[in-house]
Amino acid sequence: MKHLKPLLAAVAVASFFYSCTPEQPTVETAPVVEEFKVLTEQFADIKILRYQIPYWDALSLEQKKLAYYLTQAGLAGRDLTYAQNYRHNLEIRHALENVYRSYTGNKASAEWKEFELYIKKMWFANGIHHHYSGDKSEPGYSATYLGTLLTETGTNLSDEAIQAIFEKEFDAKKVSKDATKDLIRASAMNFYAPDITQKEVEDFYKKRRKEIDPMRPISIGLNSRLVRGEDGKVKEDVYKVGGLYTESLEKMVYWLEKATEVAENPQQKNALELLISYFRTGDLKTWDDYNIAWLSDTTGVVDYIHGFIEVYEDPLGYRGTFESIVQVRDLDASAKMKVLADNAQYFETNSTTLPEHKKEKVVGITYNFINVVGEAGDAAPSTPIGVNLPNANWIRAEHGSKSISLGNIAAAFDKGGTPGLTEEFCHDSIELANGKKYGQLSGKLHTALHEVIGHASGRINPGIGTPKESLKNYGSTIEEARADLVALYFIMDPKLIEMGVMDDLDCGRHQYDSYIKNGLMLQLRRIKPGNTVEQDHMRNRQTIAAWAFEMGKADTVVERISRDGKTYFNINNYHKLREIFGAQLREIQRITSEGDFEGAKALIEKYGVQVDAALHEEVLARAEKFQSAPYGGFIQPRLVPVEADGVITDIKVEYPDDFATQMLEFSEKYSTLPVK
Repeated sequence: MKHLKPLLAAVAVASFFYSCTPEQPTVETAPVVEEFKVLTEQFADIKILRYQIPYWDALSLEQKKLAYYLTQAGLAGRDLTYAQNYRHNLEIRHALENVYRSYTGNKASAEWKEFELYIKKMWFANGIHHHYSGDKSEPGYSATYLGTLLTETGTNLSDEAIQAIFEKEFDAKKVSKDATKDLIRASAMNFYAPDITQKEVEDFYKKRRKEIDPMRPISIGLNSRLVRGEDGKVKEDVYKVGGLYTESLEKMVYWLEKATEVAENPQQKNALELLISYFRTGDLKTWDDYNIAWLSDTTGVVDYIHGFIEVYEDPLGYRGTFESIVQVRDLDASAKMKVLADNAQYFETNSTTLPEHKKEKVVGITYNFINVVGEAGDAAPSTPIGVNLPNANWIRAEHGSKSISLGNIAAAFDKGGTPGLTEEFCHDSIELANGKKYGQLSGKLHTALHEVIGHASGRINPGIGTPKESLKNYGSTIEEARADLVALYFIMDPKLIEMGVMDDLDCGRHQYDSYIKNGLMLQLRRIKPGNTVEQDHMRNRQTIAAWAFEMGKADTVVERISRDGKTYFNINNYHKLREIFGAQLREIQRITSEGDFEGAKALIEKYGVQVDAALHEEVLARAEKFQSAPYGGFIQPRLVPVEADGVITDIKVEYPDDFATQMLEFSEKYSTLPVK
C-alpha cells in the first residue's frame, strides 16, 4: 500500500468528485444525521473525529454481514500493531488501562490529568512512540506517581517497561533514519530481536535474495520477526497460525472464514480463501497469489485491505505492519474519476522520465472512491486518505493495481478543519481566492494522480529489487516523492481539462501554491523545536519544495517574501515550476529504477532533513493562535448485529462519541495476544 496521509485537516479533500464548472450537476452527498458531531475532542497535537457510513441501509443483508465479518477480522489483529511497534507496548497498555479503569483516587489532580493525556496519546499511536514522528512520548507525570497508581490498583509493570516510559534515551526512536547509526539497533520497533544488527539483517537477506526468482520475487521478510536461534544464527520467526502471533491470527481466520460464506462473487471468495491460507501457512508465494486474486475482484461493492502490508516502520523496508480497512465502493463517485485510470497509458507515455524507465504498457489499473466502514491496526485511529496496492512491483507490472480515495474520511477531515489557518500563510488575495474555489478539487486530484498514476508508473531495472530494499532508509521517502511529482507535473496538464476532471489550470496553480507552502512552512508545525524532519511523507514534501526553490532561484520561480515580520512563498512562474517538477521526476525515477542509494541519500539529506530554525519558530508562533492540532484520527463506527432466534437479520450502525470509552471497549473485546 502506498499511503497518502492527510497533509492538513484544513485542506483535506472532499468526499465526492465534482467538476469545477458551476453549470454541471454535482454528485449529491449521502444524507447525514442532523447535527452529527465530527470533532469530539482535542489533546496534545491530536484531534479526535468521527465519520459516517453513507448509504449503509442500501446494502443487502449479505453485504452488511460481509462488511461486519471483515471488520471483526481487522479488530482481531489490533494487538498485532501494538506488538510490532514496540516490544513493551502490550504490557504497558494493559497496565495503564487497568489503572485507568480501577483508580478511585483524586482524578482532579494535575498528575492524573497528565496520566490521562499520556494514555490517550498511547492509544492514538498504538504504542508509546508518536504515530508520525516516531519519538517516544514524554510523560507529564512522575515515576513515583505511577508507582502509587500501580500499588493502589494492584497493577504490575516490569522494571524495563517503567524504564521505557520514563528514561528519555531508552528506546527513544521507533524508527531511526539516521544514516550514521546502525538503523536496527537505533530503532525501537519490534521487527527484530534487540541483539540483531543492521549488517546481520542485510547479510541474511542478501543470501535469501539469491534463492528467489528475480523476475517475480516474493516479499521476503514481510511477515516475520528476525531473531537469533539457539545456534547463534539469525532466523525468521514467521507470523502464522501455530507460529508467532498465532492467537491473533486464529481469531482473524475465524472471521475471514465467515466472510467467505457471504462473499459477493467467486473472485472475492477465492481471494479470501487465499488470504486465510496465507495466514495459516505464512507462505509468501500464497501472499502473491492472494494479491493477484484480490486484484481480479473489480465488481464487489464491499472490499477490504487486510494484512501485513506497509513497511514504513522497518528502517530497512522489509517487514509489514498489520492494518485493516473495510470499505464500501461508491459507484457513482467512482465513475466520475474512472477517466484517470482509463488514461493511465497517456500519463506514462507523456511522463518526463527517461524512455528506458517507462512502462511499455500499463495494465489493470482500477480506481474507486470508497466509504470506510471500519479501520484497525496501523490504519487507525490515524488513517490514510488514499491507498494504492499491491506493493510488489512485478504484480503491478503484470496484473495492475487498485487505488482508492477514502471519501467519508476525507469529508470528515474537511469538516473538522481549522478555519483561518490556511489564510494565515497565503501570500495574497488571489492565492486565497483560488484556495477557496479550488481547494477541495485540487487536493482530490492530487490524491488521485498520486495514487492511481504515480505509484503505478515507471519501470525498475531488472535485478534491482524494490525501492525499499535498494534505497534502504531512503526508499519510502523516494517512492512518495515519485508519486507526488507525477501528480504535480500532470495537475498542470491541459489534458485534464480535456478529460473533464477540471475546467481551469487555476485548479493546478492552487495545488502548486498549497504544496510549496506546506512543504516549506506549514508542515513544520508538526515538528518539535530542535528536531530534524524524520517522517517519510514530510521528508518527501520538504525535499521537493526546497529542491524546487533552489532550482528556480536564478529565475525567481518561487520567491521568499518577508512582510510585516512574516514569511510567505510566492510562485512567480507556474509553467517554469512545472518544468522543474518534471526534471525532478526524471531524476527521482532514475534513482528508483537504478536503485541509486547514494543518489537518494545525497538528495534527501541535502533538502529533506534539516529544518530552518528561525522559520520553524515563526511557523509555530503563527499557528499557535488557531489552537488546532495538526494531526487527526477517528473513533470507529460500531457495527451491531440484530438477531432473531440466533440468526442475524440486520447489522445496525452506531456512532460512539468518546475516544477513551472505545479504546477500553476494544481492549476488552479484542485483546488477542498474551503479554509476555
